[in-house]
Amino acid sequence: MADERVFNFSAGPTCLPIEVLQEAQQDFLSYKGTGMNVMEMSHRSKTFVDITSQSEKDIRDLLAVPDDYKVFYMQGGATLQFASVPLNLLGSKGKADYLMTGQWGEKAVKECKKFGAAQLACDTKATKYTTITDPKDWKLDADAAYLHYCANETVNGVEFHYTPEVGAVPLVADMSSNFLSRPIDVAKHTLIYAGCQKNAGPAGNTVVIAKADALGKEMATCPSMLSYKFLADADSMPNTPACYSIYIMGLYLKYMKEKGGVAFFNELADKKAGMLYDAIEGSDGFYACPVEKHCRSRMNVPFTIGGGDEALEKKFQEEAKKVKLFTLAGHRSVGGIRASLYNGMPMEGVETLVAHMKSFQEENAK
Repeated sequence: MADERVFNFSAGPTCLPIEVLQEAQQDFLSYKGTGMNVMEMSHRSKTFVDITSQSEKDIRDLLAVPDDYKVFYMQGGATLQFASVPLNLLGSKGKADYLMTGQWGEKAVKECKKFGAAQLACDTKATKYTTITDPKDWKLDADAAYLHYCANETVNGVEFHYTPEVGAVPLVADMSSNFLSRPIDVAKHTLIYAGCQKNAGPAGNTVVIAKADALGKEMATCPSMLSYKFLADADSMPNTPACYSIYIMGLYLKYMKEKGGVAFFNELADKKAGMLYDAIEGSDGFYACPVEKHCRSRMNVPFTIGGGDEALEKKFQEEAKKVKLFTLAGHRSVGGIRASLYNGMPMEGVETLVAHMKSFQEENAK
């Protein structure tokens, strides 16, 4: 069965490690002798509470989360957090700074404007989101309720390779697509959120890591299910959570610890991205990445073929399937090719992709 597996470069949901899938398969009909699947059991049962508690502990271990931070789970993906963040953190100031470096950051800005002022401390839309402005040119407001940034832009392939320095202003990060791929200085952030369907499991669960003293300041109109304090106080379960997604995430976290933790995957990400970018740069322009080198993503690598030849790019994708390379189309708003190299993508997948790129260029370069 494992021989039938393909290399899935989807931006999310995406590939999971075969070891994680096999363990879930082994316990599918009867989890640890309970006679039921995890998705069938009560979320109030000791068995499931233990699953949730262990997953929180593993997140804390993997990211060295300080004791004065809460870790809890929500639904609605990172997109719902675009509303949750201002509802919980804008407070009486009514304004927040945003570093808008990609389409997801732009969506976060749009959502914030429904509840207060979203100030653009950085706006790279004019570059088609292919760079991150030098921090010395950011327009920061020392009185902002918080500064929000998207650590990795999935669509545009732009990534922060550092933690923004914003003084005393609370720092908020959408880390959905590079979560657990690199060490995080959690203490520099007031809030971190991440949808799990990239580096930490299937879709359905969102991890929130929040400084405890930042909770309980939500707007009066904030729905209970979007209140960070409400979710944290209920241990992520005021109602039925995304049980099976949490379970698979827990298996993934355990797998990560067994492999050597975030340090292992950080090194692996360097190797995978380095190999792919080297192939692009060494192609004499046949392949081209539009993103400036200082902020190229290690997770999502967009590139064009033959100067953006759509017919050639379609041919590349069709022929890629013959060597088990799937889901390489760029985002519908950008086009081209996009290879997502999340933690679950093995080195073999990138090696196969690079080999295909070289043979395709030999056959199709003019």
